[in-house]
Amino acid sequence: MYREIYRICDQKEHVEVIEANVQADHVHVILSIAPKYKVSSIMGFLKGKLAIRVFAIYPEVKKRLWGGKLWSRGYCVSTIGIDEDKVRKYVRWQEARDKHQEAQQKSLFD
Repeated sequence: MYREIYRICDQKEHVEVIEANVQADHVHVILSIAPKYKVSSIMGFLKGKLAIRVFAIYPEVKKRLWGGKLWSRGYCVSTIGIDEDKVRKYVRWQEARDKHQEAQQKSLFD
């Protein structure tokens, strides 16, 4: 999924992935988007392309989802006011926490 996020964002000029974290039940992505784009357009493009790719690779996922919807409607946007460094640390912390939880679960069943 990481590769797909980067590949899709590379299709748009001046859209850069700053940080990404893919977990089993959610995704965190910090993007830098040029002012010429509407954030909603980029998010719709990214979510749409990722959903198509996920459903192509894992067709059983679409069957298990209510209405075939992979993504929730929301996302967080900040142009100023949120400390970007704190958000990036949070995304990294989420990834580390997820890996730690996976390791604990595996050790329970070994």
